[in-house]
Amino acid sequence: MSDAKVWFVTGAARGMGNSFVRAALAQGHAVVATGRRPDELTQAFGQRDDLLAVRLDVTSVDDADSAVKAAVERFGRVDVVVNNAGASFKGFFEEMSPRQVEQQLATNLLGSMNVTRSVLPVMRRQRSGHLIAISSGAGLVGFEYSSVYAASKFGLEGWMGALAQEIAPFGIHTTVVNPGFFRTGLASPESLIWPELAIDDYAERSATQREWWQAQDGHQAGDPDKLAMALMTIAAEQPPPRRFIAGADVLELAERRIAELQAQLAAHRELSSSLDVDD
Repeated sequence: MSDAKVWFVTGAARGMGNSFVRAALAQGHAVVATGRRPDELTQAFGQRDDLLAVRLDVTSVDDADSAVKAAVERFGRVDVVVNNAGASFKGFFEEMSPRQVEQQLATNLLGSMNVTRSVLPVMRRQRSGHLIAISSGAGLVGFEYSSVYAASKFGLEGWMGALAQEIAPFGIHTTVVNPGFFRTGLASPESLIWPELAIDDYAERSATQREWWQAQDGHQAGDPDKLAMALMTIAAEQPPPRRFIAGADVLELAERRIAELQAQLAAHRELSSSLDVDD
């Protein structure tokens, strides 16, 4: 395909990442599929000329540098990066240990920064590129029992919004994707990470939350393969969108957030407008 690109996907072994890799290959693109265990990538996708499986723990700066170097050595360029790798820490804030907070931010926020820092010199030389960050509905609206997760996604979105302005002169585009509930295994027993601390005041509510989250596994409405095809569509647009709301549930969240902001603006508009220094 004359419009074939080189995609670089983090967290590619399973979930959304797996769907992204398969969709890109099906569209005729070359793919660098990355994950912490390269053998899982080989098992998932096999060996083929248009695929490179590379070890990448996104919390490691050295891993990020090595993975991007391997991508360029194999394919000569990197056109689209999908910062998809993430973790889901669930719990009330007081019950999340400082170590867990650091781990959540290291994976969901700093991990995307590490990969992007490594790939930007390549894209600047090309004077082209597309950075896609997989955020969440929790990047728009925070929910209880997901406060640290929401912090990582809100941080990701703030950083991407500023980064977009910094790299636009080099022909590099950005897109933030806000998926809702997709059937990816993110709510599976091996994926959800519970708080390390226990506080009696939260015990009853925490038990209810755990039960709810565990019941979601396998019952989410979203189809990750359809999301992957949607990603192919928006990545082909010129220019690609700065944001893509992925799922009817997040469309509803976004509309609710907009309405809340409008109400908050209206509530104190006069007071907000009266704070300039008097000349």
